[in-house]
Amino acid sequence: MSSRPEPRLAYRSESRTDSRWRTRSEPWSQFRAEPRPRTPTFADLAELVRAPAALSVVGDTLAGLAAARAGARAAAQVGAHPGERAGAPVPIRGRHLLLPVASACLYLGGMALNDYADRHVDAVERPERPIPSGRVTPRAAIAIGAALTAGGVAAAGVAGGRRALGVAVPLAACVWTYDLVAKDRPAGPFVMAACRGLDVLLGATPGRMRSALPAAAGLTAHTLGVTVLSRGEVHGTTAQVAGVVAAGTIAGAVAAAATPTTTAPTARQTAARWTTVAAATAYAAACAPAQVRAAARPTAANARTATRSGIQAMVPLQAAWAARSGGLGTTALLAGVAAVGYGLRLLSRTRGRAGVSIT
Repeated sequence: MSSRPEPRLAYRSESRTDSRWRTRSEPWSQFRAEPRPRTPTFADLAELVRAPAALSVVGDTLAGLAAARAGARAAAQVGAHPGERAGAPVPIRGRHLLLPVASACLYLGGMALNDYADRHVDAVERPERPIPSGRVTPRAAIAIGAALTAGGVAAAGVAGGRRALGVAVPLAACVWTYDLVAKDRPAGPFVMAACRGLDVLLGATPGRMRSALPAAAGLTAHTLGVTVLSRGEVHGTTAQVAGVVAAGTIAGAVAAAATPTTTAPTARQTAARWTTVAAATAYAAACAPAQVRAAARPTAANARTATRSGIQAMVPLQAAWAARSGGLGTTALLAGVAAVGYGLRLLSRTRGRAGVSIT
C-alpha cells in the first residue's frame, strides 16, 4: 500500500526543517497589511472639532473688547490710572478682528484634543464619533489640535502683540491642561472656567483690561456651573448641585443687568440699559428653567438638557456684558450669532444628530 505525500498547506510557516514546512493554522490572509485609513473629509473634521459650537466663544473676545473700550473712554475723561496703557478711546483696527479668530482656533483645537483624550471612552459610549469610527486617526486628531492651537496663538500675536500673547499662551496652556490632565479630576471645572475668563481678557488686550474683569468673572462663573452640571450627564447630578447652579444663573443675570458702565451720551446710555436688561433676561430664560428642573429631578437626562441650555445661554450672557459696556453694535452682532446658532440646532435635529456637550 503506497502512501501519498501530505499536501503542503497554503499557510504561513515560521521555520523550515529538513526541507519541509512546519505549518501553522493561520492562513496567509491573516498577515496581509491592514488597509490604510482613508483621508478624513471636511465633514469628519468639522464633527471632530464640533465646528458649530465655536459660535459660543467668539462673543467672549467681543464682550472683552467692548468693556476695554468703555474703560478707555472713561479713563480718557477722568485721567488714566498711572501705568495704564489705555488713556484714550480704543479704535477698532482690522487686526483686532483676529482676536475672535484666535479664540475660535483655540476652542476648536481644544475640541480635537478632547476627542483624542476621550477616544477609549467614546469607543464604548459614542462609537459614532470620528476617532472610534475610524474616520479620523488619533494621530491626526492631536495634530489638528496642535495646529489649531498654534494658529490661535499666532493670530492673537498679530492682533495684539505681546500684550495679547501674554493672555493667549496661558489660555492655550489651560486648554491643553483641561483636555489631557484635569478633565476628570476635581480641578477640571475650575480649569475650564479659567479658559473662559482668559478668553474674555484676550479680547480686552487692545484696551483697558481691568475694565473687562467683571465680564470675565461673570462668564467664568457661568462656565464653572455648566461644567460642574455636565458631570452628571451620564449618571445624574444632585439636587444641591443643580440648585446652586440655578441660583448662580439668576445672580449672574442680575449682575450683568446692573447699571451700564458706558460713558456715552444719555440717549445711548438709555438704549444700553434697556438692551442690557433684555439680554440678561434672555440669558436667564435660556438656561435657568432647565437648571430648576434638574434640581427638582436630578436625572441624567435633565442634567444633559441643563448642560446644553447652559452652553446655548453663553451668547445672550456675552451680549448682556457687551451692552452693559455700551457696545450696542457688538450686541447686535451677537444677536445674529445667536440666530445662526439656533438655525444650526434646528438643522441638527432634523438630521437626527445629538447636541454638543461642553466636555
